[in-house]
Amino acid sequence: MVKTYRLENLSCTSCAAKFEKNVRELPDIRNVNLNFGASKLTIDGNVTIEALEKAGAFDHIRVYPEKEKVKHVPFYQRRQTIETALSLLLLIAGIIVSFQIGETHPWSIALFGGSMAIGGYHMFWTGLKNLSTLQFDMKTLMTIAIIGAVIIGEWREGAVVVFLFAVSEALESFSMNKARQSIRSLMDLAPARALIQRGGELAEMDTEDIRIGDVLIVKPGQKIAMDGTVLRGQSAVNQAAITGESIPAVKTVGDEVFAGTMNDEGALEVTVTKRVEDTTIAKIIHLVEEAQAEKAPTQKFIDQFANYYTPAIIAIAFFVALVPGFVTGNWELWVYQGLAVLVVGCPCALVVSTPVAIVTAIGNAARQGVLIKGGVHLEETGRINAVAFDKTGTLTKGYPEVTDVLAEGAVTEEELLKLAASVETMSQHPLARAISKEAAGVYASENFNSVTGKGAYATVNEETIYVGSLNWAEEKGLRIPDKARKLQESGKSVTAVFSEAMLMGIIAVADAIRTESPSIIQKLKAMGISQTIMLTGDHPATATAIAAEIGVTDVRAGLMPEDKLAAIKDLQKQYGRVAMVGDGINDAPALAASSIGIAMGGAGTDAALETADIALMADDLEKLPYTIRLSRKTLRIIKENIVFALGLKIIALLLIIPGWLTLWIAIFADMGATLLVIMNALRLVKVQK
Repeated sequence: MVKTYRLENLSCTSCAAKFEKNVRELPDIRNVNLNFGASKLTIDGNVTIEALEKAGAFDHIRVYPEKEKVKHVPFYQRRQTIETALSLLLLIAGIIVSFQIGETHPWSIALFGGSMAIGGYHMFWTGLKNLSTLQFDMKTLMTIAIIGAVIIGEWREGAVVVFLFAVSEALESFSMNKARQSIRSLMDLAPARALIQRGGELAEMDTEDIRIGDVLIVKPGQKIAMDGTVLRGQSAVNQAAITGESIPAVKTVGDEVFAGTMNDEGALEVTVTKRVEDTTIAKIIHLVEEAQAEKAPTQKFIDQFANYYTPAIIAIAFFVALVPGFVTGNWELWVYQGLAVLVVGCPCALVVSTPVAIVTAIGNAARQGVLIKGGVHLEETGRINAVAFDKTGTLTKGYPEVTDVLAEGAVTEEELLKLAASVETMSQHPLARAISKEAAGVYASENFNSVTGKGAYATVNEETIYVGSLNWAEEKGLRIPDKARKLQESGKSVTAVFSEAMLMGIIAVADAIRTESPSIIQKLKAMGISQTIMLTGDHPATATAIAAEIGVTDVRAGLMPEDKLAAIKDLQKQYGRVAMVGDGINDAPALAASSIGIAMGGAGTDAALETADIALMADDLEKLPYTIRLSRKTLRIIKENIVFALGLKIIALLLIIPGWLTLWIAIFADMGATLLVIMNALRLVKVQK
């Protein structure tokens, strides 16, 4: 049986690897998958929570069933924090006593020993077990160093090192939990219970028991518990949980609503369309968790590097302890220096430098309505050199709108639209819908007829009114103004409105450009992405006109899906890494072939969640510069973290030359590097749209 559990206190990647190994060794376990970023464990087999917690006892790991809310213990109430505080009190007492009666006095040794025992007994126990199996992680290195310090009589320094290490562990655990908070906030969005109308009766029930087709009752101010469509009522719904947009969307009968969104105003009755495990918010949580589990290229490199780094540090420590001691005869000094090398060489800061940044960045993006499906895509987005856009629905709104109205003679623009809409009320053509939407109202009409390839006509106010092509108007002997031809040449669909005797006016309709598109292109250029390309199946004249208005640098028109794929491959040869932004369905081949596929998803669109590497859930192009900026900042922070992690250790190791490296300097270098990389990564929480 496959079961999923949530974990608390999973603080470092090496601890996660050890916990996973321990779980694999339990009886009746067939498969184990541990997601460090999401702090989640999936097991195929029979096992109790007690057995799992015993396997993770070395790192205080707590295990909870997936559906059960993880009990959040405040930082100051955690056992690890309390033990560290007690260790500090005994350390302070030991220092005071040692200055009065000496460091080697039994009372001083007892206080320092007590401080080490309380602050480091978990570390010692784990380190000794690791030593017995020749596993060399940071706790093993620390255990060797502390035992060595005790043997050479450095009780005070040993106690200081244990305390600082305990502080480092506690703060690292706190910081990683902070980084994972984005996932937990998503998980808490949808209510666990809801009011359901079933068989004419109202009942409050768990969301797991709600079936497709049930009617969900949502009062004003309540969160919507399930995905569905509005059956009755009208309200403004805050969809920030899904799209990242805080402006409420008006929902009426037939509109789709999503679990985890907030019903602001009116009461709604919603027909449930998805089970709780299939809701959009559930899919988002799953995708973000999977993304945080996937290792970025930099992290894979660092993990491989750490495999060689740790044995190298042990070798250096033995060299420092033995060779100068043999040459100088001062064994106490150089054994002490060797122990300090072991402490300063702990790879914790290096190993955690990348995952904490990736986890934080992906969580931040999810809150902004951007789903990034893994560290590899996050890093790759920060390196793109060019962006290709689909036109329809991406740079444009994806539906026609009236752009120009030219009234002739005594007819006003408002009257012209009203007459045209009166004829078009019976038509289902997209251009007809655009005209009807723009008109203030309609007259009664009769005798509607559609003429294939030309247009339609009907009797309006006892006169036959024609709405159709410019050529049809010319066939009637009417003169078409030059401006109408220019509108046609600019790529717009131009419709003439006329009677048997006169041309009443011209209406131009086009797939309207998104208002933000030109500014997005400018922002990309300002970020150094100078190459922006439009890929479209539209006529070249239409595409060129729209491209000129938006400001893209290259246009490729008249393309079928396979042509877009070929265009992406050609662009990659020219510019290297190329991102493709499309709707996630007809652009699928190009999205798959591009360095990064970015889907304009729209709230809850399954295709957007499944097709591309990145999905913009709000269907908002404004999120594109934000995503690139977040990716670049993540790359920069990862590089800074690696420099911090290695730089502080190199500086500390150089202190060996004059013999200045002490155990407390070593632990400060290790702890400082670890906390520095974590705090630096948490800056990604503040990156905003």
